[in-house]
Amino acid sequence: MESLSALALAPFLDGGARLPLRAMRHAYLGPSFDDDAIETALKTYKIRASRLSDPAATAAEMLSQGKILGWYQGRMEFGPRALGNRSILADPRDPEMNIKVNNAVKFREWWRPFAPSFKKEAASEYLESAYDSPVYDSHRPGAPGKARRHSLRHSRGRQCAGRKPSKKKSIRSTTRLIDEFGKRTGVPVVMNTSFNLRGEAIVHTPTDAIRTFFSSGMDALLLGSFLVEK
Repeated sequence: MESLSALALAPFLDGGARLPLRAMRHAYLGPSFDDDAIETALKTYKIRASRLSDPAATAAEMLSQGKILGWYQGRMEFGPRALGNRSILADPRDPEMNIKVNNAVKFREWWRPFAPSFKKEAASEYLESAYDSPVYDSHRPGAPGKARRHSLRHSRGRQCAGRKPSKKKSIRSTTRLIDEFGKRTGVPVVMNTSFNLRGEAIVHTPTDAIRTFFSSGMDALLLGSFLVEK
């Protein structure tokens, strides 16, 4: 809530609420880095990368093969939650995936839960009670009959989900990834956690993403149109 409090106070620190007050429709308020900036960072560190025509399709295929990916696209999210543009992604069908990501990527306790990312149209299928929450400020119990999404379960066995619909233009690449993953697996859901290591902030620059990728057990990194593999 600290980040939202800061945003709410901003108008009052600008000479007495002169800024217009509007409903917050999304949290993609941070900076973005184009392919030129990403390529410069890759060349600086002499990292080999492939340029992709369809990063979303490539990512979906790799996820379906059980790979753990760093996903760095578009404008950065405002606040503490990964909303699809600075994320670590994995296949939720693997019942051991939460342990793999916690142990090899996030370096935190094995029982820490993860949330799913799915399109708004699928919310009622995966959540008991769904409502729009574009900034991911709540958790909802999973819908009955979806217990096979084992990697998205809390350690006590109760499914929980951060409400993270993917529909807006600012997250179009992630929406396509979810569609492509659904085509390949029949499951239009990906496991999503923030792109950072334990005790660190979510990655900001391409350099941050590269350092975090090589400091963890992720299998591949997709930065804009570029693919880096270990």
